[in-house]
Amino acid sequence: MSSKSLQDISYSVLDLATVVEGYSIADTYHNSLDNARHAEALGYSRYWFAEHHNMISVASSATSLLIGYIAGNTEKIRVGSGGIMLPNHSPLVIAEQFGTLETLYPGRIDLGLGRAPGSDQITAQAIRGQNMNAAFYFPKDVAALQTYLSANNYDGKVRAIPGEGLNIPIWILGSSTDSAKLAAAMGLPYAFASHFAPAYFKEAIAIYRDNFIPSVHLDKPYVMACVNVVAAESDEEAEYLSTSVKQMFMGIITGKRKLLQPPIKSMEEVWGVFEEGAVMEMLRYSFIGSKETIHSKLSSFVKENGVDEIMATTHVYNHQAKLKSFRLFAEALKLNPLVLSQNQ
Repeated sequence: MSSKSLQDISYSVLDLATVVEGYSIADTYHNSLDNARHAEALGYSRYWFAEHHNMISVASSATSLLIGYIAGNTEKIRVGSGGIMLPNHSPLVIAEQFGTLETLYPGRIDLGLGRAPGSDQITAQAIRGQNMNAAFYFPKDVAALQTYLSANNYDGKVRAIPGEGLNIPIWILGSSTDSAKLAAAMGLPYAFASHFAPAYFKEAIAIYRDNFIPSVHLDKPYVMACVNVVAAESDEEAEYLSTSVKQMFMGIITGKRKLLQPPIKSMEEVWGVFEEGAVMEMLRYSFIGSKETIHSKLSSFVKENGVDEIMATTHVYNHQAKLKSFRLFAEALKLNPLVLSQNQ
């Protein structure tokens, strides 16, 4: 058990630029900016986008462009990738893209890296062409990217201009134990996708901490956990709103993806026993309820796992309800547990 409390940790946002039924992709981007400004005002530390392709409800495929859009229209919140799927790209091109972003928005850009394709295999082949084994070179590609961003590469035959010499934090992202080993060996911060891959979460962060080697980037392990969050005034309202994300995950499991659907009165109308079990397992690390409920459940999660930062991803159909969810989540983290216990 960890001695950490919710007051000790940072809180951030993962945005998949989720496209909502009845609205356009342009609406999605404008709502992302509105949400980022809202998160900045509420004290969130970071606002990250994740690279995905060929998914009808996810519009964050051009991740670097969205990062620039958000960073250019906010003032202080860090903006970055959660993550860039490096095997889809040349390390040099990513160094140049993020070097450009860091030059335009100094001290505000994060570079999270993953090895998954962020898509199906057919789409990955369309992106990578003949380079379908790129994931096997992920550790070498991360090292190459670090070299391009290093000031020591000034005499290299290939240089990242801009990018060279810029202090852009690199994170390793993961949904399995392989990424944990790499993050530990390289002495980099580690962000785990517990919002959809809960099965390996505890094992992965244990491997990361046990094998961590201090580096010039980080002197001790730093774990960020991404979790699903739906906050509302009451537990009942939050459960109702959460039927949108449950429908979304059911689409992932069944292969019948749709745009984010409106909430429904009961999931019993749309799923069977198998779908329910599979969805609820994927959503194991989800915090749904009032801010008091979320505070209680998240306090236990933080104490049990000792995470340093929580990244919330929220799939709520109504934009104003989504903004409210992020406000209530921020308030839940700041609740005084002594006052809360006295009121119960």
